[in-house]
Amino acid sequence: MLALSPFPPEMQREANPIRCAQINAQAVVELYFMQDRMSHMNWDDVRIFLAVARAGQILGAARRLDLNHATVSRRIAALEESLKTKLFRRLTTGSELTAAGERFLIVAERIEADMIEARSELAEEGENLTGTVRIGAPDGFGVAYLAPRLGNLTASHPELQIQLVPVPRSFSLSRREADIAITVERPAEGRLVAAKLVDYTLGLFASRDYIAANGMPSDRDELTRHRLVGYVPDLVINPSLDYASEFSPQWKPGFAISSAMGQTEAVRAGAGIGILHSFIARSVPELVPVECVPPIRRSYWLVYHESMRTLRRVQSVAAFISKAVEKERALFL
Repeated sequence: MLALSPFPPEMQREANPIRCAQINAQAVVELYFMQDRMSHMNWDDVRIFLAVARAGQILGAARRLDLNHATVSRRIAALEESLKTKLFRRLTTGSELTAAGERFLIVAERIEADMIEARSELAEEGENLTGTVRIGAPDGFGVAYLAPRLGNLTASHPELQIQLVPVPRSFSLSRREADIAITVERPAEGRLVAAKLVDYTLGLFASRDYIAANGMPSDRDELTRHRLVGYVPDLVINPSLDYASEFSPQWKPGFAISSAMGQTEAVRAGAGIGILHSFIARSVPELVPVECVPPIRRSYWLVYHESMRTLRRVQSVAAFISKAVEKERALFL
């Protein structure tokens, strides 16, 4: 089957290829020694193993699989018996993979990818997309950009369900917390496919009423004498988002909010001058740019796990997002 992808070949690659090659070599060796034992293994046991490995605990996996705790424990024990090795160490805080478990995880994820591909081929979806695709995104991009546009996709494909999770946190694609993630940096490791979506800018903005009452700062020194709205530093999910010092070394917000949309609303209400996403702030009539410091540039990336390469609904959603952003690229700068 031809794998569908919204990205050209030169934009598709796994992060950290040397590490991936090392892991693949380990997996080949592990498969060689396990091949006789694996002949007695079934896919359901592998699926349960993956759920426990990703959740880090049997109870969490049981909830995710909608099974009871005892069933999950029994199936893991049966899998370990069939492989003649311990895959997990039971701790008071959960379940931790053993060295053999870490190696088997690579094998299990490859089996999972093969199952996904086989199901995709057998489904013969044609033009109708079915199933669920979960998208994890920063709240600014997720709420202000994706939320108003993804409805067009579900309208075209009534049997497709989109779950948009626009929160300021990182998502683990290997743990299947999301099928697609929008990130602010290219991932450095993992079996992931990543492509740059678009550059965007962040700049200083204030409400018209605030500027009328307090005046427009003319330089960085004057900026520090104004009320400032910012983010909560210890809740920043990525170092590239800790950018306040690029606007002023003395940036000390009196009002800090751990949400891009929350910061926008506070600035709109007159709480002070804030560092906002330009593509969001320009859509708010009450806001004006504060040009004493030039905007800075960051990037959005679209990322998914390599096992999603052949899953048509995931590829179609990724393509929809990529095409929408490409069409409106000027909006972000």
